[in-house]
Amino acid sequence: QVQLVESGGGSVQPGESLRLSCVASGVPNSGYCMAWFRQAPGKEREGVASIFISSTYYADFVKGRFTISRDTTENTLYLRMNSLTAEDTAIYYCAARPRVISCSDRRSSVFPYWGQGTQVTVSA
Repeated sequence: QVQLVESGGGSVQPGESLRLSCVASGVPNSGYCMAWFRQAPGKEREGVASIFISSTYYADFVKGRFTISRDTTENTLYLRMNSLTAEDTAIYYCAARPRVISCSDRRSSVFPYWGQGTQVTVSA
């Protein structure tokens, strides 16, 4: 059984940083894509970043500011978020799926496993 548990969210000021964590239980260390999504109030859920082995993929709106990584020994996914702005305010979700298609495809509909989400609020 796959279980994903996020942590690390909070309230910060613009320009500050946060690191989100996702402990993944029941997810093999091979053959799975892992990803971060976010959803702001009243908006659609959007893919932020994904990772498969050593390959990483980013949405244009976070490239250069966010870094996705995975510790296979501890089975934990991370998202380092730098230079945060108000538009980054959202609930951030950890997700996983078997790699049937490229892990660069971050459509939420193709991810069967999801965490509960962690709130990130960026305001002055």
